[in-house]
Amino acid sequence: MANATKIAVIGGGPGGYVAAIRAAQLGAEVTLVEGGKLGGTCLNAGCIPTKALLHSAQLADAIRNGAEFGVSAEPVIDFVKVQRQKEKIVKKLTGGVGMLLKANKVSVLSGYASFRDSKTLAVKGESGETTLSADKIIIATGSKPANLPIPGIDSPQCVDSTGALRFESVPKSMAIIGGGVIGVELASIYSAFGSKITIIEMEPEILPLMDSELVGMLRKILVKKGIEIFVSAKLESIEDAGDAAKVNVSLADKKIVLDAEKVLVSIGRRTNTDEIAMDAAGINNDRGRITVDDSMRTNVPDIYAVGDCNGRTMLAHVASAQGEIAAEHAMGHDAKYDAKTNTSCIYTKPEFASVGLSENEAKRRGLQYIVGKFPLAANGKALISGGGEGVVKILADPKYGEILGLHILGAHATDMIAEGALAIGLEATLNEIAGTIHAHPTVSEAVREAALAAAGRAIHVPNQ
Repeated sequence: MANATKIAVIGGGPGGYVAAIRAAQLGAEVTLVEGGKLGGTCLNAGCIPTKALLHSAQLADAIRNGAEFGVSAEPVIDFVKVQRQKEKIVKKLTGGVGMLLKANKVSVLSGYASFRDSKTLAVKGESGETTLSADKIIIATGSKPANLPIPGIDSPQCVDSTGALRFESVPKSMAIIGGGVIGVELASIYSAFGSKITIIEMEPEILPLMDSELVGMLRKILVKKGIEIFVSAKLESIEDAGDAAKVNVSLADKKIVLDAEKVLVSIGRRTNTDEIAMDAAGINNDRGRITVDDSMRTNVPDIYAVGDCNGRTMLAHVASAQGEIAAEHAMGHDAKYDAKTNTSCIYTKPEFASVGLSENEAKRRGLQYIVGKFPLAANGKALISGGGEGVVKILADPKYGEILGLHILGAHATDMIAEGALAIGLEATLNEIAGTIHAHPTVSEAVREAALAAAGRAIHVPNQ
């Protein structure tokens, strides 16, 4: 590989390691620099450990509610074993990343990289500093939890999302600052483990980026499970009260004080680019968010940025898709990122998933659209496995029936949403969804039923 293109990748998360593998497949000589554990936030302190805890929590919830299905028992939660199982899964997956990099002949350099110039990186590791030169560089440094300049935010009871995954025991109570995806998922998890959960959200509604109709339905379900939710709420301060914290909150008409054993600060994430010395390479950025085009190119020739560090959409699957795009473009292919098939998935119970346009977005754009909805209370498999909670909602263009958006609240939503992404990517129509035979009994039948409803041809619900 003497004449091979040399590519350096900064960061071994889902954007970085995927970019490294794809570049190597295309013939590049690739060096990946990672200062922590391979797999990044997603595998080590995000997607995977969260879902591992969620699985244990849902098992506890299922046992607790088993009498409804004729199986009575009371769960005994051994949280040490819960955490041990989570770590076992994480270790297996991160080990798998290492194996894949080795199989693709990607060199892994342990250390933290920063730019000396547009072609050279300084890498600081345990054994000192080394220099790494490359023809092209892909930045994939990810993100980290954001914080608030609120009095008492550094109280010992306060944790970020990473800390909330490492509790040694289930807290009796927890106040969650922020009703976004991370906050709502962790609320669901610890509520199922038995914590008294309160969500404090400054916006008028939780999950502000999701379909508002379905968000309203989910909020009612969460409240029914015992999760207290305050919206349009302002966090004033947090006070250390020893075994607990006092959380001072202003609502529209009053002020309240909440007592909580733990306080999860979950107000979003910010790009992790402070330490890579972007100025040394002349890389344009907006308050740390690296500016890129649709091929993931920065303003500096042969430097790319993928995933959370460019601030476009902070999701692991987006980082991986952008990683492939950057690697392919760096190796001479005309590759561009298209966000229209990007799905958003929230792992509550029931699950919530979305792709394409919501009604709010369609209205903002001034688009004409038609809507089809199918309640999962009318779906046999959903009734059996999830109590029939939720709905499938589909948006389509009224002229040709082209699918504009799919929104699912219900059992297996995060798995089924791929059908909507594929439909949008292929510019499929309501007739094409309706003309595709869906197996019975499955929850996925509800997608076809929603398409039928949008076309005024509903079979298993009355047409509106």
